[in-house]
Amino acid sequence: MQVMDYHNPVLLTETVDGLNIRPDGVYVDVTFGGGGHSREILKRLNENGRLIAFDQDTDALENAIDDQRFLLINENFRFLKRFLRFHGYKKVDGILGDFGVSSHQFDVAERGFSTRFEADLDMRMNQESAFSAYDVVNSYEESKLRSVLFQYGELRTAAGMARVIVEARKNGGITTSEQLKKALGRFLPKHKENKILAQVYQAIRIEVNQELDALKEFLEQTVEVLEPGGRLSLISYHSLEDRLVKRFMRNGLFEGEPERDVFGRVEVPLKPVGKFVIPSEEEIKKNNRARSAKLRIAEKL
Repeated sequence: MQVMDYHNPVLLTETVDGLNIRPDGVYVDVTFGGGGHSREILKRLNENGRLIAFDQDTDALENAIDDQRFLLINENFRFLKRFLRFHGYKKVDGILGDFGVSSHQFDVAERGFSTRFEADLDMRMNQESAFSAYDVVNSYEESKLRSVLFQYGELRTAAGMARVIVEARKNGGITTSEQLKKALGRFLPKHKENKILAQVYQAIRIEVNQELDALKEFLEQTVEVLEPGGRLSLISYHSLEDRLVKRFMRNGLFEGEPERDVFGRVEVPLKPVGKFVIPSEEEIKKNNRARSAKLRIAEKL
């Protein structure tokens, strides 16, 4: 597998610039993938700098960088603090994250992430996991399925979709993407089929990989492991992720507002740096998957 085939790094310069890199600092790339962002970080470090990368997908290990300043950890970024401590790092100077599905995961048909291919229902980012899209579609009761489709896919027809899935799986289960598409046929008008299917896939994928729970756990740990003045540089691809990142960067919470002290002051752990950044039209032309990317940067106070 060529690194170039794996993933085209989105907002490469802007995301790495956002870290405000110190040449002898310690940095973390929590979504290593094809290593595009990591390679750019390493270019900006001197011989004393260090880069630790995380990726739960074993396919990403093939892209490991042969550099004594680099360490790749085959784990989910929700275990950020645990594995940094295990390797002797209590504090770091910056953390980069490029969330969502890599181009490689979309393009390998048998991984089941893309609506373009006929494939088994899989969608596991961690291929060692026993739980897959098949389990969500075939074992969730109707109310739970409806909740997943509504919350994570933001689908107004979630109730009807859940009902027809439960009905369709009575005849031997739904094992492939084509069978799922057929079951949902009445909810997929030709002019909107791809958009609606993408929302269905997003919902199931988020549930399979516990993406929003993992993101929350990760964000909470970043405050503990970042040095004061350290930066977070994070790319989100859909509103559910971006909302969590935005709120956490603004006030250290996912819901509500922080408490004020007796003087009406609020203590927050991070300070957003600038406004969010989106890819240029030129970048989107070269890499269509960049179109929904949104970069946010924050600094630890």
